Amino acid sequence: MHKMLIARILALYLFYLNRVSGCERFNRFDMPGLFKQGDIMIGGIFPVFNKEIISTSMFTSEPPGVKCAGFDLRAFRWTQVMIFAIEEINKDPALLPNISLGYRILNSCSSPTNTLRAALTLASGTEDTEMNSSCPPAISALIAEAGSSQSLAIAGALGPFQVPIVSYFSTCACLSDRPKYPTFFRTIPSDYFQAKALAALVKHFGWQWIGAIQSDNDYGLNGILAFTEEVKKLGVCIAFVGKIKRTYSMDKILEVVEMIKQSTVKVILAFVPESDFYPLMKEVVKQNITGIQWIGSEAWITASQPSTHEIYQAFGGALGFVVNKMAIPNLRQFLTGINPYDDPSDAFVKDFWETIVGCRPVLPGEDAVTDSTNEICTGYETLLNSKDLFFNVTQLRVSYNVYKAVYAVAHALHQLVFCQSVRERSVRPCLNTSEIQPKEVTDHLQRVNVINQFGDNVFFDKNGDPPASYDLINWQLKNGQVQHVTVGHFSSAADKELSIQEERIVWRKGKMVPKSVCSNVCPAGTRKAQIKGKPRCCFDCIPCADGTIANSTGRADCTPCTQEYWSNERKDECIPKIIEFLTYQEPMGMALTVVSLLGASLSLASMTVFIHFRETPVIKASNSELSCFLLFSLFLCFLCPLTFIGRPTVWTCMLRHTAFGVTFALCMSCVMGKTIVVVTAFKATFPGNKLAGKFGPVQQRIIVFSCTLIQIVICVLWLKLNPPFPDMVFRYSNKKIVLECNTGSEAAFYAVIGYIGILAIICLVLAFLARKLPDNFNEAKYITFSMLIFCAVWITFIPAYVSSPGKFTVAVEIFAILSSAFGLLISIFAPKCYILFIKPERNTKKHIMGKNVR
Repeated sequence: MHKMLIARILALYLFYLNRVSGCERFNRFDMPGLFKQGDIMIGGIFPVFNKEIISTSMFTSEPPGVKCAGFDLRAFRWTQVMIFAIEEINKDPALLPNISLGYRILNSCSSPTNTLRAALTLASGTEDTEMNSSCPPAISALIAEAGSSQSLAIAGALGPFQVPIVSYFSTCACLSDRPKYPTFFRTIPSDYFQAKALAALVKHFGWQWIGAIQSDNDYGLNGILAFTEEVKKLGVCIAFVGKIKRTYSMDKILEVVEMIKQSTVKVILAFVPESDFYPLMKEVVKQNITGIQWIGSEAWITASQPSTHEIYQAFGGALGFVVNKMAIPNLRQFLTGINPYDDPSDAFVKDFWETIVGCRPVLPGEDAVTDSTNEICTGYETLLNSKDLFFNVTQLRVSYNVYKAVYAVAHALHQLVFCQSVRERSVRPCLNTSEIQPKEVTDHLQRVNVINQFGDNVFFDKNGDPPASYDLINWQLKNGQVQHVTVGHFSSAADKELSIQEERIVWRKGKMVPKSVCSNVCPAGTRKAQIKGKPRCCFDCIPCADGTIANSTGRADCTPCTQEYWSNERKDECIPKIIEFLTYQEPMGMALTVVSLLGASLSLASMTVFIHFRETPVIKASNSELSCFLLFSLFLCFLCPLTFIGRPTVWTCMLRHTAFGVTFALCMSCVMGKTIVVVTAFKATFPGNKLAGKFGPVQQRIIVFSCTLIQIVICVLWLKLNPPFPDMVFRYSNKKIVLECNTGSEAAFYAVIGYIGILAIICLVLAFLARKLPDNFNEAKYITFSMLIFCAVWITFIPAYVSSPGKFTVAVEIFAILSSAFGLLISIFAPKCYILFIKPERNTKKHIMGKNVR
């Protein structure tokens, strides 16, 4: 903040000096540059040298001038493109007619501090003039700078004075802050869009685990920050972020190299300018670190310095986004015409000549003796036949941005001076060039919207940014030369932002897309479990719990199956649960069916026997009518279990419980009638007792009918109010659905059971009271025994019924029905059949009356 404040105060002071009469100045920065006078001056700042040599000031004398090293051919070409564009404009009769553009181009040394010196030098005026001359005009616009940190410095310093700045290579998204940098424009898209493009590239190839290297400046910090925000939305993790800078010591560079070697990532994004990245690239090659897929930002991916066969050994197949390329006509002819002998005062040309030609030109007035290792030029050298990449003007990218920046400023000046757009009918200027104010240039620059000779629409949005459009570049080796092959395109305005021709990509390892994940994608049937203390891309794969599935790979959570389904063994599909009910096909169902039919057959057989022997004393004594009724009810009781077997339906559910209740009520009514008959028959043997006459067949039928009718009424009410229904029960097992009949009303169910129990208890009490009757006549003891069996069965039924799971509940109920029915059938009718078939001699009235009893 203090540095910026001092810079602004200094800038204000210089502006004041420039505006007051006399143009007196105390001193100036000694900065060599390229200069040409014009009616309107445009400034330019370029990193012609990419490293500032730091000198220590002792504060005892005036600090020495800035010294720079590391001549950059790429940046020097940018300066020549600016000069070429200005000369082209000056020759154009339609654009700024009769007005010449001049320029002053200074070197920034890729240093924010030196960039600020250059900006203040340009803003304060041009070259020194004679004291009696009028003040030369200050710059009307500034083409600067390549680095985002440098652009931030000058945008903050010159912004308050409304000096328009058009950058050709500063991409930091922070520069789009219009309130903070109101006069900053650029012809290269913001890193916001580059971050989106890089994130789309990472997503396209499925890279989930990547490393990042950033330059330790605003460009790298903001670029990686924007990229991180984008990829986090896609679930991508950044394994590490290494920081480098060209001024760092070798120890710091080696730390980053070690970070790369220790990491498991196979894809690394380098958001670094060429000059910062090159030392690290050489070290990576030196240590033979291969197998890494590099992704580059536009700051280095097409740079000529690292595009060598040596660097390709480790960085071959690199991918990165760059602005669209363009070929500028006549530019090569202009570049090959550069000559240090034409204008010895031109800065940088001598260094350029030594780099390209390989010899040192000796200019007039210079001493031929020098420390340079290059030999002295003969003066006959030429650039016309040079094959250096410097003269390849077919794939210009940043140079084209410089070209567009100059033309954008020219169109803004044209609209300001002539109050109309280019190509309209020529009229006289509406404004004197000496009256041009920087603020007016800024306002007109914001409104520029032209289509240049290449068909590109040049304009700036409200933040001073151009539309975003990138080419995807792939490093490929062809004929021993590193080529930057276009393999895709990204446009923020397109429906499909990213398009890639994958078949054209040359990867680090052939044609296979590299894979970069911290943990392999979890297969179907498993879910991701985060590893504590590690990024979210590092996880274990945990099998899904029972009842949940993951039917696709890479699932974060398992999806529960619906109630009717359960997970299969692989946990990747929900399958229908096993539906369980008592069937006729299973052994238990078969056994119960056989026993049920056997009981029904025995009941019918017994009834047939009783009908056949109905005139015999034994049958007459046991009341053949009630016996037949009882056998018929037992026949129905034995058939009842058949309604319990099979898939429950609405009708079978209603039938099984009501049929069971009514048949057993009929059965108990008949048993009770037989018990009363036995008691009254014995009482009738006493003189004067007329009870037997009052309890004849009609009364017996009434008892049976009335007792059964009560049960029928209960069942009808049950079916009317809340009938049984088929139900799916899930509580017994997670893997099974038990189909059973829900009773509907528990009260009605237990009322039916309770009523049968009441009848059974009455029968038991009556039979118990008649237990002392003579043996030969006494049927009550058999009834008592049968009732004891009946009650025992149904008392044990209740807890067994409640505790039995699934289909076994039905089996318990069937067992209780069959057991109680067999108890009645055997206890009451087996003795009679025994006499009829085994001991027929006892089937006499005399024996029945007990006459022969000892």
